[in-house]
Amino acid sequence: MIEQEESVEPAKEEGVAGAKSGERIFLVVVDQTEEMETALYFACKRAYRTGGRVAMLYVIEPPEFQHWLGVERVMEDEAREEAEEQLQAQAERVQAIVGKMPVLHVRQGTRRDELMALIDEDPAISVLVLGTAAGREDPGPLVTYLIGQMSGKMRLPVILVPGLLTQEEIDAVT
Repeated sequence: MIEQEESVEPAKEEGVAGAKSGERIFLVVVDQTEEMETALYFACKRAYRTGGRVAMLYVIEPPEFQHWLGVERVMEDEAREEAEEQLQAQAERVQAIVGKMPVLHVRQGTRRDELMALIDEDPAISVLVLGTAAGREDPGPLVTYLIGQMSGKMRLPVILVPGLLTQEEIDAVT
């Protein structure tokens, strides 16, 4: 079972994410979109090539249906199970590419608020890697928010990976 804010591999002089001093941490927000897969692969390749590490954030959004407490708890338990399964599957992929276990974060709330809170809390996170939605007019809600509301206010670089890139194209640029 994945604990909230779990750091898989503690290290000396670490921040919240468990990074060694000077180690570059590439943060990816995990969800079920194709563009996340592209962003995660990009982050893995950059982490591998720079001796860095990948951190993954999965945000469990509050259920829209909140009339009965018992139903809400069941929905939260199911969402946590889904988060754990998704992170475990992706952690294996990261381990295979980077050679290091990723740092895993599970939070509850709205995706953008929890992302910004984690970035503020953890100075070890060096780079945010997001995928842009392929084949849509807008790049996705999180990318739109960061570009519009947070432009110039971020303390770290944000890498936007086009969702249409293939692994071969990512390999060529990383």
